[in-house]
Amino acid sequence: MLRLRPYKNCDAKYIVSWIQDEVAFRKWCADRYESYPISADDMNRQYAETADADDFYAMTAFDESGVVGHLIMRFTDKDKKALRFGFVIVDDTKRGKGYGKEMLTLALKYAFEILKVEKVSLGVFENNEPAYCCYKAVGFQDVALEKTEIYHVMGEDWSCKELEITNPV
Repeated sequence: MLRLRPYKNCDAKYIVSWIQDEVAFRKWCADRYESYPISADDMNRQYAETADADDFYAMTAFDESGVVGHLIMRFTDKDKKALRFGFVIVDDTKRGKGYGKEMLTLALKYAFEILKVEKVSLGVFENNEPAYCCYKAVGFQDVALEKTEIYHVMGEDWSCKELEITNPV
């Protein structure tokens, strides 16, 4: 059974090990880290900057085998009605087996029932079809934007799709 809990520094060694190449790394973090690869210490330093924030939640998914997934949740408005997911990743040996959908479902339940948000959003690069399909499978919908967000990554321009889901209640 998959569960979700607050991130611990000891989780970082597993999470960074799931990123097998720089393309996967950039799909995961966009431009939030300057250099590849990152270490567990790099990840922990990044999260330490938000340790006391009441608008940022790093979460870890785990089951009987150990740590299997990770994501962050952060409020995007001062009224705390809108939440954004990011850094969504699943153990590379477990991808395609439903772990991502299950982790996102748990995170959405937490967002809507515990944090009482009205909507959750996220961004995904157009070249990350497996992640896009996973987000759509749990109910995220495409958002039409006036201007598509473009990131210059590894000498290429990557377009980012915006998705959101509203509280069904």
